[in-house]
Amino acid sequence: MAAVAASCAVTVLATGPSWALRRPEPRPAVDVVALGVPVTPVAPAAPAAPGGSAGTAVSTLPALVAQPSHSDLEVVRLDPEPAAPGGTTTVHAFVANRGPDTTASSFTVVVTLPEGVTPEGPYFPEDCEVFQNGHRVRCVFGPGLREGRSATALIPVRLSPDLPPGELAGWVAVRSADDQDEGNNRQPFDIRVIESTDGS
Repeated sequence: MAAVAASCAVTVLATGPSWALRRPEPRPAVDVVALGVPVTPVAPAAPAAPGGSAGTAVSTLPALVAQPSHSDLEVVRLDPEPAAPGGTTTVHAFVANRGPDTTASSFTVVVTLPEGVTPEGPYFPEDCEVFQNGHRVRCVFGPGLREGRSATALIPVRLSPDLPPGELAGWVAVRSADDQDEGNNRQPFDIRVIESTDGS
């Protein structure tokens, strides 16, 4: 499945000239820190004076504290390929950073599946978690997604064999402490159920 993710190419049209989606960047993981308040003592204690007790050394090094960035995560709608009852398809949960900053916090992508559709791993990233009795899949991405770049979670699913032809609606949502605009954090997707072509 990692090979599928690596070869996945998505073209997205953006209305504003200030950003453009380039290649998907699944699973960013960059240590982003900012200088904070001084830490509690970390240096060795000063030697004890003759007849006295050991002194206490105070560190002058600043603490490394992660600070939320000014970034805007957006879910971009992508509909999975159609599938027949009993067949499989893949949900592409595509998230872009509109900036202006690189994300300094992790972000969580949640895929909500329609009735009659169940997740079927392996997933990408491979540590995505299924919860709510198989109706949702949660994937966590690390910090470091730059402005104009994207991250994609790939969730293979199987359709129930008794589904009639038609469309099934699901959702992709993203959450992050960095996000400056929650109005674009959720998008629907439709899985089109088609008639089987195997003659059954």
